Amino acid sequence: MIKKIRSYFLTGLVVSAPVAITLAVGWWFINKIDAIFTPLLPNKFLPENLLPFAVPGVGLVIGFILLTLFGFLTANFLGTGFLRFGESLLNRTPVLRSIYKGLKQIFETVFSEDGRNFSKAAVIEYPRKGVHCVCFVSTDTKGELLKKISKDNEVYLSVFLPTTPNPTSGFLLFLPEKDVKILDMSVEDAAKLIISAGLVNPE
Repeated sequence: MIKKIRSYFLTGLVVSAPVAITLAVGWWFINKIDAIFTPLLPNKFLPENLLPFAVPGVGLVIGFILLTLFGFLTANFLGTGFLRFGESLLNRTPVLRSIYKGLKQIFETVFSEDGRNFSKAAVIEYPRKGVHCVCFVSTDTKGELLKKISKDNEVYLSVFLPTTPNPTSGFLLFLPEKDVKILDMSVEDAAKLIISAGLVNPE
């Protein structure tokens, strides 16, 4: 009897916990965006002043509209001119220049539509032979780095080795292509494997 109750409890936990955590994170995100963008709306147009109850997500809608409008403006000739002028000012500021360029490159890479993201999941031997780690292939190593480390025109790959269970931190490694074993699993499946500390294996 106790074993059945325990089994039912664990089943309920496994099924409900991911849903509850996802909803909690989504609710937290909506509240954060609301706190940023809702104050931009005049008080007389706030939902809580027009309705007997508050409406979550208004800030999210406002933010989406503003960012879309900003993207439209910067895409035309006049907006591009203003953007270049602003970037030229930032490029002349020592500290802000480095921060802006780094953030811009990261956002352009993450949200680009040309597929510039992790292309494949792979396995490498790290930190010593016989020990294997799952990693992500970023791109072929190019430029000065390749010239400095490559011998006899050997192809090198730039790979990101994430930590577990937080894959946002890790190490950037440059390895000979022959030392990187490409996996058939998708990048998403490899990420699940890493985040779950090996508990969730791809089918």
